[in-house]
Amino acid sequence: MFKGWGRDGAARPGTKAIGDSAEDRALAHLQQHGLALLQRNYRLAGGPRQRGAEIDLIMRAADGTLVFVEVRARRDAGHGGAAASVSVPKQQRIVRAAQHYLMGLAALPPCRFDVVAVDGDSLVWLPAAFDA
Repeated sequence: MFKGWGRDGAARPGTKAIGDSAEDRALAHLQQHGLALLQRNYRLAGGPRQRGAEIDLIMRAADGTLVFVEVRARRDAGHGGAAASVSVPKQQRIVRAAQHYLMGLAALPPCRFDVVAVDGDSLVWLPAAFDA
């Protein structure tokens, strides 16, 4: 059986396609709840001993809060599901990228870190999922 093919022989979408679809769904969900997109896929290159970091969505809430959103997708909720996959090292990389983003602003707004977990057809938004 080839990689990317299901047990039934049908083609399965790759990891990138699943991630892109989850980000699209997350963005639409957050916009429906009043958040405005500021930037998508903000990337910070890694140093010689650091991995790079990426923030999937940077949004602004109606009250002015800057919201850094990590979108995680899994085909199903097995093995802890998408939300459980946001490890402490991943959180640290997101915080590092957020700090870099904030350095470019004239004034520091209130901020929070949200997670949108997509497990198959299920989407769960976890506001303030972790702290800096």
